[in-house]
Amino acid sequence: MKVTVKMAGLDGVLDVLHKLPAEVVSKRGGPVRAALRKGAAVIHRQAKENLIAATASAKSEEKRQNTGLLEKNLVITRGKKPIGSNGERYLVRVRRKAYPGRNGEAVTTRKTAALLEYGSSKQPPEPWLRPAFETQKQQALDTVETELHKSIERIVKRLAKTTGR
Repeated sequence: MKVTVKMAGLDGVLDVLHKLPAEVVSKRGGPVRAALRKGAAVIHRQAKENLIAATASAKSEEKRQNTGLLEKNLVITRGKKPIGSNGERYLVRVRRKAYPGRNGEAVTTRKTAALLEYGSSKQPPEPWLRPAFETQKQQALDTVETELHKSIERIVKRLAKTTGR
């Protein structure tokens, strides 16, 4: 599942960011990277809670055995730059890890997570990632904004001390 959030109408902000010192706009992402990571953490926490609840429920006749493998492999990763831009991207996803299935075939955590999220012809869907995003997207954006503001303030104070202003 892929959900992309685009922030539009920020042309003036982008112009200002291009004029900022290297401490703010660095190749490593600077405060933008750290702020986005914290925003992704908000969605990650909710996704983990939802995943635990979904794997704990027994909607089928046979009880599920929860090994905790999906929860352990739910991670936040820095993704590739969006096509055609120099932006930052963070993903909340399940790390690919193979484990033996019922018939001796290898099954991956991603396939299991997708089966749980979307269901199949034999299993109803029990969404856990999409609801986490929907319920926490505003909180994540607020976190990104707050953290970005704090980081830029710290950098401005540090630069003011070094330049003597």
